[in-house]
Amino acid sequence: MVSESRGTRSGARSGLAWVWSDALLGLVYALPAAGVALHDVTKGAAFAVGIVPPAVMGLRPLRKGRRATAVLGLLVGLPMVLGSLLAHAPVLAVAGLFAAGIGAVVLAQRSRAGTIALSLALPMIGVGLSYTELGTAVGLAAIMVGGALYATAASMAWPERPPPPTPVAPPPVPTTSYGVLVGAAGASAAAIGFLLDLDHVGWACAAALLVIRPAAEMQEIRSVGRIASVVLGALAAIGVVRLDPAAVWFALAFLLVGATVSATHTSRWYITSAFTTFLVFVLLLYGNVADAGSRFGERVVETVLGVALACLFGLVVPEVAHVATLEPARSDP
Repeated sequence: MVSESRGTRSGARSGLAWVWSDALLGLVYALPAAGVALHDVTKGAAFAVGIVPPAVMGLRPLRKGRRATAVLGLLVGLPMVLGSLLAHAPVLAVAGLFAAGIGAVVLAQRSRAGTIALSLALPMIGVGLSYTELGTAVGLAAIMVGGALYATAASMAWPERPPPPTPVAPPPVPTTSYGVLVGAAGASAAAIGFLLDLDHVGWACAAALLVIRPAAEMQEIRSVGRIASVVLGALAAIGVVRLDPAAVWFALAFLLVGATVSATHTSRWYITSAFTTFLVFVLLLYGNVADAGSRFGERVVETVLGVALACLFGLVVPEVAHVATLEPARSDP
């Protein structure tokens, strides 16, 4: 574990990192959610979900770079609204996700904004499939945008610091064939969700798109981390809701979530989904704790489904294709 650093001295990311200054930043980000929770726990949880993307993004060294946090809200909120619209047309949703996967990779080949679209905006289209009521999706999108705007303003209070050195080797550029695999993973998850008439089509779809990565090692880490984090986050939320504590305890929990997400955002282990699952389950179960068992089973099964599809298209298919290209050509008899 690394304290007060953004990685090891060699530049490699630690398995579990903790940065105290980032914890304080996340605490400030979560203040509005905690304040709202004192009057309405579910709305407070929704506001807490809205500050997760800025907390994961981290603090840019220079203030002018921190303005990008405001744009982050749009890159999260608008795709979710698009997913909500597509949820009413399953065939269009499946085809659209496949095309969006390819398009996001093409954009990622050209700009950093494309990389954000691939890693964040694309999964949010999948998340939107769970919200068939457009008003709900628009409301959540507005909270995401509002959270990003507030985070941008709050981040300006932090002092500037020297930018990190430019990496000697730039990150690898994803190939167009990888885009086909990403699109296939998202489209397959959505298709299965619609065919089985799942209550939350977006859960498996988002899991597939958040886990799949061009590097096999990173995808394996994210696959295990996604399943473990979802289970832990769901169980934690169920335990808290069943205790039926006063609203102030939920407010404190949201502050803790904000601080922890921000402090650990440089970790190599994929633990963010534990906190988002905790918040989502508080939203779903507060006042409806009798649904805990069914919601837990649904979340876990759909997460495993999404991770399995990501492994199929991100690990198995490329390996089979690679082996096939290595086989010697058969001579005619």
